[in-house]
Amino acid sequence: MSRPPLPPFNAETAAEKARKAEDAWNSRDPEKVSLAYTEDSLWRNRAEFVRGRPEIVAFLTRKWARELEYRLIKEVWTWNENRIAVRFAYEWRDDSGHWFRSYGNENWEFDDAGLMRRRVASINDLPIAESERKFHWPLGRRPDDHPGLSDLGL
Repeated sequence: MSRPPLPPFNAETAAEKARKAEDAWNSRDPEKVSLAYTEDSLWRNRAEFVRGRPEIVAFLTRKWARELEYRLIKEVWTWNENRIAVRFAYEWRDDSGHWFRSYGNENWEFDDAGLMRRRVASINDLPIAESERKFHWPLGRRPDDHPGLSDLGL
């Protein structure tokens, strides 16, 4: 199975890869998202370590059960050969109606088929008032004309 664009990456293909990842995560479909990763993909997400697609699906299922109305924007920070570094922000609310904006960085490493074999994520959560939200598109894919992180000053 191949997941274009394939390494080695350039500015255009790194941005395309990041947008495809953003779109998949905004679907909030753990099974669909897991297919972008190798069968034995290794993750560090905050202080949690995840290995392989079944654990990825379980992790994302728990995540999106807790992080309601999840909307994510990713932006490429840099790339080299088979690696891409992105920064991201996402907004979500908990089941009590409290809103958060989570900021972070991810380091990605891909195999030759374009599947992510390693994902290292560092994330911080900021409580925000509902009036401070910046991500207002309908749930799902971010519209092409919606501002990105830099445009929003994030």
